[in-house]
Amino acid sequence: MFPIVRREFLRELGGSVVTGGLAWQALQSLVPARAEDLQVTPKIVQFQPDMEDVVQWIEKTPREQILQQAVERLKAGMSYRHFVGGLFLAGIRNIKPRPVGFKFHAVMVISSAHQLSLDAVQADRLLPFFWALDNFKSSQAQDVKEGDWTLAAVNESGVPTASKSRDRFIEAMNRWDEEGADAAVAGLCRSAGATETMELVWPFAIRDWQNIGHKAIFAAQAWRTLELIGWEHAEPVLRSLVFGLLNGGPSDSAAPYDQNRELVTQIREDWSAGQPDPTVTTSVLQVLRQATPKEAASAIVAQLNRGVAASSLWDAILLAASELLMRQQAIVPLHATTATNSLFYIYRQSGRDSTRLLALLQAASWIALFRDGTRARGGFPDKPNIDEFQPTDAAPANLEAVFEGLRQDRNQAAAQTLAFARAGGNSETFFNAARHLIFTKGTDAHDFKFAASAFEDVKHASAAVRPQLLAASVFYLRGANEPDSPLLQRTRDALAVL
Repeated sequence: MFPIVRREFLRELGGSVVTGGLAWQALQSLVPARAEDLQVTPKIVQFQPDMEDVVQWIEKTPREQILQQAVERLKAGMSYRHFVGGLFLAGIRNIKPRPVGFKFHAVMVISSAHQLSLDAVQADRLLPFFWALDNFKSSQAQDVKEGDWTLAAVNESGVPTASKSRDRFIEAMNRWDEEGADAAVAGLCRSAGATETMELVWPFAIRDWQNIGHKAIFAAQAWRTLELIGWEHAEPVLRSLVFGLLNGGPSDSAAPYDQNRELVTQIREDWSAGQPDPTVTTSVLQVLRQATPKEAASAIVAQLNRGVAASSLWDAILLAASELLMRQQAIVPLHATTATNSLFYIYRQSGRDSTRLLALLQAASWIALFRDGTRARGGFPDKPNIDEFQPTDAAPANLEAVFEGLRQDRNQAAAQTLAFARAGGNSETFFNAARHLIFTKGTDAHDFKFAASAFEDVKHASAAVRPQLLAASVFYLRGANEPDSPLLQRTRDALAVL
C-alpha cells in the first residue's frame, strides 16, 4: 500500500488587531496516535522546519481552541504565507486523498480561499482562512474515524536517480503502480524543476473523470498553492496528488482520454494562430447539448482545423458548463464548472501543445459526461438555454436588489445580473458583493471553490460571453437574506477574549 493508515473574521479587521501584527507578512506500519496527540516521527512525512511548527500547531490544537490560537499567532507576527501553507500542508499530511473529494476538500479549498481573498476588502481578507481552519479540524476528525491515515515518509530505497526519475514516473503512472509512482515523483521533485515536473503530471491529472473531475481540480489547486508557499514544499504535495490520481485504477471514465490523445495528432500544427469566431461558439454550444464524449471532442478538432481560435471553443465549453448548473443546482453540474475551470487553467499553464490540446478536448468530452451524469440523477430540465436567456427590461439600480432576492428567485436574479452586465456594470463590483456574502454566509467548501472558479472564468472568457457567465454564477452564490455562518460568531468570541 501507498501512504499508511494511522490514525466576519471581525466586521472591522482594520483597527488594533491589524496594528498588533496581523500583517500579510511506502509505506510503513501503523502509527497508533490520535490526531491531537500526533507525534512526528521518521515514519511520517516531515516538512521544512519553518512550516513544520505551524503544521504541528494546527494538527494538535483542539477544534474549539483553534480560532483563538490563530488570532494569537497572527498578532504575534505569523506571516500569511506560513498560515496558509501550514494549513494546506496539515491537510496533505493528515487527510487521505481517496476519494479525491468529500473530506479532502479541506485541502482543495485552500487555493480557492486564497484566490477570493486576494481581491477582498481588508475587513474580509482573512475570513476564508478562518473558515478553512475550522473546516480542516472537522475533516481531520472525520479522517480519524475512517482509520486515521497519515502520509508516510517516502521509501528512500525506491527513489530512482535523477536520470531515471522521469521515465520511471511515466511508466509507473501508465501502469497505475502506486508504490513506483510515489518513489518516482519524489525523485522528480528532488532533481527536476517545477515546470518540468508539472509538465509530466498534467496529462495524468486530466486522464480520467473519476470522482467527477476532482483529480484535475486537485492538480490545479496543488500547483496554485505551491506557487504561493514555495516549490520547496512540492515533494509531499505531489506524492499526495499522485496517490489521489491513481485512485480507482483504469475505468470507463478514462475512455475519452485515449480517444482524445489520438485526435490531438490530427490537429493542424498552426492551431494557435486561429481566429475568434462567435458564431462557432454558438454552434459548438449546441453540439455539446447532445454530443457523446467523442463527438464533442471531434467537433473541437474540426473547428481548430478550420482555423477557429481555441478561445472561441473554450467560450462554448464554459457556457455549456454554466448552463448545466442553471438547469440543476446540484453537485454534479456544480463540478462541471469547477472541473472545466481546472482544465482551462492547465491549458493556460502548460507549455506543451499536446497537453494544452488534450486539456481542451477533455473539457469538451467531460461536458458530455457531466451532462449525462446529471441527467442520470433525475430532475434535469431541458431549459434554460444560456445563450437564449433574457435580461430584465432594465438594469437594477444597484446590486443589493439582486443579492437580496437571489435565494427566493435565482432566475430573476440571473436576469437582473445579465441586464447589469450588458449595461456596462463593473464585474468587480459584483465580485466584491458576492465575495462578502460567501465569506460571511458560506458553510461549505463548494461555496468557495465555485466562486473562485466562476469569477476566474468570467475574466478569462471572451468579452461577448462574460455577461452570460456572470449571470449564470448566481445559481450557486449566496444571497443576502441567508443566515450568517455560525463560524462568524465563534470568530468574534475568540477575538473578544484577547
